[in-house]
Amino acid sequence: FIFTTVKQDYAEKVLDVLDPKKKLIRHCLSQRDCLCAGGCYWKDLTRLGRDLAKTVALDHTIQGFPTQAANWISVPRWWGDPRDEELLRLIPLLAQLGRAVRTGGLGRGRVP
Repeated sequence: FIFTTVKQDYAEKVLDVLDPKKKLIRHCLSQRDCLCAGGCYWKDLTRLGRDLAKTVALDHTIQGFPTQAANWISVPRWWGDPRDEELLRLIPLLAQLGRAVRTGGLGRGRVP
């Protein structure tokens, strides 16, 4: 899933670049799927229709609801630097979360 606060037509253009063969990204939620309050668009993870206990969102802004704060991982904004490896640094954490979901727990320790 991609969940963005931009308009659908812009999101589709970006997805055409990121996934031109349409094999990686199955669904895109955009501004029309967000909630608007006070002129700001907020990403409500319940709109995904998924179990929030098994849902993680990565973003440079935490545009969700306070009740969903545990689902968000803050990442720095990407400025187009091809040497940026921030998401690669998250692979161990995301792998650990994936194992926890599959096994029903975090095993010996907590998520770092």
